[in-house]
Amino acid sequence: MERTNLPPDVLRHKLLKDGALSISMGDSKTSSHNANRVSNHGVHMLCFDLHHLSRTWQFVILTIATFAFYLVYGYMQELIFRLEGFKPFGWYLTLLQFAFYSVFAFGEMQFKGDRLRKIPMRTYVLLAFLTVATMGLSNTSVGYLNYPTQVIFKCCKLIPVLIGGILIQGKRFSLYDISACLFMSAGLILFTLADSSVQPNFNLYGVTLISLALCADGVIGNVQEKAMKQHGARNTEVVLFSYGLGFIYILVGLALSGGILPAFTFCQQYPVETYGYAAIFSLTGYLGVNIVLTLVKSFGALVAVTVTTCRKAVTIILSFLFFTKPFTYQYLWSGLIVVLGIYLNLYSKNKQSWDARIESLLRRCGLHRRAVTHSAENIVETPEVIV
Repeated sequence: MERTNLPPDVLRHKLLKDGALSISMGDSKTSSHNANRVSNHGVHMLCFDLHHLSRTWQFVILTIATFAFYLVYGYMQELIFRLEGFKPFGWYLTLLQFAFYSVFAFGEMQFKGDRLRKIPMRTYVLLAFLTVATMGLSNTSVGYLNYPTQVIFKCCKLIPVLIGGILIQGKRFSLYDISACLFMSAGLILFTLADSSVQPNFNLYGVTLISLALCADGVIGNVQEKAMKQHGARNTEVVLFSYGLGFIYILVGLALSGGILPAFTFCQQYPVETYGYAAIFSLTGYLGVNIVLTLVKSFGALVAVTVTTCRKAVTIILSFLFFTKPFTYQYLWSGLIVVLGIYLNLYSKNKQSWDARIESLLRRCGLHRRAVTHSAENIVETPEVIV
């Protein structure tokens, strides 16, 4: 398996924030060793052991489960905001989501017998605030943005993560990473311009909300990484305390702003369309994270990113099919620019292994020729790849 730059628990918590996969792949020198090591272990999907199945069937089942959980997640999120009058209550939906995630994490901790807190509470105070900002702003933006536009924005976490890595951890990034960031930025701008040209209710406020959510996401990823590496905390602990404290933050904020009573009154009128859908929305997001993490561990980050990128593309297509909205081909090619940025970032993290695979593929396709080097003494033949 090709390893990631983050510990598995950090990766899983990052995924929990919005049901989207954001993976940066690590040094290719150890990837083949890790792949062999993982393939010898059993593959578990939630509570099901898949070790008796072939690798092909394991991949098929994990891929289908990924699509199933996250397509339901995206569908329910957009469906909730399609309810007439729910648009102002995005923060109340986030409150419900935090409550469900806290319950799920608590139950998982009790089941695993892992009850010891390792990260200081003052760190969780910051993490909870950033988590609230990331998820609250992202959920609220759905009420003001075309849903495909929100999905495209969430594909571009590299931009704030790259900036946050430079400012917070002093990291250095390659030219490929910077180029990937520029491609994503260009794709976002073009996609947003397309949205504003065809959407009669386009609202710049929604773009501002999702942009601020991504900025908070760039900070939280780096803070989580440092905290979990330093204290060796498990994911369930981080989820429980981050979302538990975040629930209190949102509850206090809604109470002080007077927003909780109108939201509660509204949701009482439509309990199935609000509380019921929110429960499904939260459950599928939480379970989807576990499936994707299993996919990463068993088949590598490249395969996982490919599956989740295809899933996001299908989510956008289904959004246009199930929920009537204008369409322009500028959506298509601007989205492809974003995808190019995603894979350019993956290539930068795995340049050596990818170059070897490309060279092997070119050999099989008959595109590998021998270059002749002439000298005064002799003629030496050396292999050359036509690229």
